[in-house]
Amino acid sequence: MTGRTSLVPFKNAGALALHPGSLGNLDAYITAVNQVPLLTQEEEVSLARAFRDREDLDAARQLVLSHLRLVVAVARNYLGYGLPHADLIQEGNIGLMKAVKRFDPERGVRLVSFALHWIKAEIHEFILRNWRLVKVATTKAQRKLFFNLRSMKQAVGTMSQDEVARIARELNVKPEEVAEMETRMSGADLSLEGRTDDGEEEFAPIAYLADPDTEPTQVLQRRQHEQLQTDGVRRALTRLDDRSRRIIEARWLDEDADGNVGTATLHDLADEFGVSAERIRQIEVKALQKLRSALEA
Repeated sequence: MTGRTSLVPFKNAGALALHPGSLGNLDAYITAVNQVPLLTQEEEVSLARAFRDREDLDAARQLVLSHLRLVVAVARNYLGYGLPHADLIQEGNIGLMKAVKRFDPERGVRLVSFALHWIKAEIHEFILRNWRLVKVATTKAQRKLFFNLRSMKQAVGTMSQDEVARIARELNVKPEEVAEMETRMSGADLSLEGRTDDGEEEFAPIAYLADPDTEPTQVLQRRQHEQLQTDGVRRALTRLDDRSRRIIEARWLDEDADGNVGTATLHDLADEFGVSAERIRQIEVKALQKLRSALEA
């Protein structure tokens, strides 16, 4: 071992320390950890010193094993979040191992008190990562609100404004943050794709969230088509005489300062060329016919 912050020393601590399912089922695991003898304070200090001074891995293993029942008890308090008890225990065990590595036997504090913080912290992180697909708590205040809101609510259902204000005061957060967190916690995850029970697909979000217009291949094809059309129109315009090309561009292609296309009127062009508006219309019709023929060729 090269440092006391690595988890390497505990890799050989035994399956009991790391995997609640290693004994076949969770009940067997809980029974096994409850049978591990508790350490006296003298034994605990002696083992902690052995690990600190001599990197005694067997001493570290005994410290971990003797406190696994604490992890089980702590993890049980977080079952209301809908995550498997075994997963909560496993994450709590990681916190316990971190605590053992950082435990200082000379401070006069029992390992059980020191490890409690690390166990809860690891379980909290696991819950926040897995409780919802979308993160519900990213700041310290939001995490505090997340883990206390459920127990502080006086009744099931929507909270009143007075209750929201009370919780906000006690947790030192804004009332709107309390209301938002309650809404997010009371909502359920929704499957993106529908089930196929009875041979029929239910109407799921995938059906109305997908936008075929933004699908990459569709966007690329649309751009290529637009480019081909632009190039074709440009080539077709070269086949017109100057006056016909000017009329088509003014009536159909040119943009004004506001982005409006083809704002020139027949009368505007009639004044420009010194002919009647009807004559401009006739030239426009013939020019459009030539353009269509050129584009279809």
